[in-house]
Amino acid sequence: MTTESYQKIIKTIPSLPGIYKYYDENDLLLYVGKAKNIRKRVSSYFTKTFVGYKTLELVKRIHRIEFTIVNNEQDAFLLENSLIKEYQPKFNINLKDDKSYPYIVIKNEPFPRIFLTRNKINDGSQYLGPFTSAGRVRELLSFIKEFIPLRTCKLNLTQANIEKQKFKVCLEYHLGNCKGPCEGFQSVADYEEGLQQIKQMLKGNLGPVIQRYKEEMDYFSRQMQFEKAAIVKSKLDYLENYRSKSVIISATSSEIDVFSILREKDTAYVNYLMLQHGTIVQTHTITLRPQLDESDEEILSFAIAHLRKTFNSNAFEIVVPFEVEYPDAEVKIMIPKAGEKKNLLDLSATNVNYFIDELKRKKMLHLEDKSEGEKIQVLEQLKNDLRLKSLPVQIECFDNSNFQGSYPVAAMVFFKNGFPDKSEYRRFNIKTVEGINDFASMKEIVTRRYNRLLKEEKPLPQLIIIDGGKGQLNAAIEGLEELKMMGKVTVIGLAKNEEEIFYPHDQESLKLPWNSESLKLIRRIRDEVHRFGITFHRNQRSRGTFVNELEQIKGIGKHTADAILKKFKSVKKIKQLTFKELEDTIGKAKATLIFNYFHKADI
Repeated sequence: MTTESYQKIIKTIPSLPGIYKYYDENDLLLYVGKAKNIRKRVSSYFTKTFVGYKTLELVKRIHRIEFTIVNNEQDAFLLENSLIKEYQPKFNINLKDDKSYPYIVIKNEPFPRIFLTRNKINDGSQYLGPFTSAGRVRELLSFIKEFIPLRTCKLNLTQANIEKQKFKVCLEYHLGNCKGPCEGFQSVADYEEGLQQIKQMLKGNLGPVIQRYKEEMDYFSRQMQFEKAAIVKSKLDYLENYRSKSVIISATSSEIDVFSILREKDTAYVNYLMLQHGTIVQTHTITLRPQLDESDEEILSFAIAHLRKTFNSNAFEIVVPFEVEYPDAEVKIMIPKAGEKKNLLDLSATNVNYFIDELKRKKMLHLEDKSEGEKIQVLEQLKNDLRLKSLPVQIECFDNSNFQGSYPVAAMVFFKNGFPDKSEYRRFNIKTVEGINDFASMKEIVTRRYNRLLKEEKPLPQLIIIDGGKGQLNAAIEGLEELKMMGKVTVIGLAKNEEEIFYPHDQESLKLPWNSESLKLIRRIRDEVHRFGITFHRNQRSRGTFVNELEQIKGIGKHTADAILKKFKSVKKIKQLTFKELEDTIGKAKATLIFNYFHKADI
């Protein structure tokens, strides 16, 4: 924009709070900014005698200016943040935070269902969250399902339908996971009481729920109903343990947001801790890339607005390491020097440092950013460390996978020149092994893999990694010996816990330096075969490919097999049950069939 054009347009810009937008000659949005006084702020770009080179480049490209007047500085602050997130202009702070966060939804329906979702839709339902840790939320939902029975069916449970007796209770009712509102066995008030407890727990307010359970336990104890008291005590124990995993600051602490920032070169990292009822209920770190030499204060201010909006925070107190701009007069900005809030700030800073260390560690495990010479160096080091005969250009790694003692499968990943080649990955359904036998399964898949390569006259790998200890390795060696491959390839076993490396027939293991490039590559290969195997296993289960071992018992149908497996979690545990335990669960006739099947040798 020329000086002449600027002189014409500046007179049309109001001296009011709002946001301004800069466009280039192709009408591409370059920058969004906020200001208490739009005219004064825009003027500063064109009248300053010295600005940074990036700002100078921005000014050169400005062809058109738009502005929006708002009521106050706070509205400008929020509008700027929203527009930057939506349009991501080239010269604004670049926010690296494209994750989809999970919510807990309480459906807008009679006897509402409650479940985890990543799709927030405008259907009148109540959405709690979002949550940064899906695993922790699932853990809480698992507790809810066990101790606060709610329905999971999709029936239309209107009062009219219930009165007409349109529905019958299902297996969930008989298993104790639902109180049967479909047949009128549970009142709306009783159901709503459970929902309120869940809402309190998800908001981090465990105190009232714990107090209620204590009163229930005391009541049942006084009534000599010790079994019921024991059930309530198990609920209490879970909640106390769950609460102990959170950081408790003070029983009287109100809602507080804590932010810390760490800057490294051209990248800034901001951590957010959300406190409710004295408990940290959320923690999240984002990455930001300044574009116009923004100060730490400007970056942190932008991050605060983004994170508070993302996580629906209404806290009236914000703890930060230095003064920042936050235009809401009702929100108090705290810069603690000592005490509990300073400890919180230090904890937030610790989370930032840990996040950065994790990023660096993950980057070190990958070879993508290395030069060709560096890639060869890593493979050379691996060759030397493992005493290989030749450079490990082709590496194959095997892993077994099973679910709760059932459904065995296996996977193999293929790395060439240190990179995964997914076109060569292989999945295996175990064909010749009955039941769960990891050693026999490993021998089967290794034999199948290399028998095929030999028949097709394809090149063999320089290194084979068996994910497992000596037992798994020895099983693989048996298969290779039958194919007369020993001596043609190098095979090693990788212990799951200690990351020890075993060679065939060696008593002592090899331990590589924890931060060596060789072990980093081996770890990456190991992690990749885990990921690939678990994904395959999950897909097979979801498609119903597996047959529950219990279904193989004559007289036991899928319905009974699923129910008993759901209760006792694994076939292994079912095998260990007494006849009485089975009888109490599924009745005498079916208990006899299952018990006799697993105890043939005892009959």
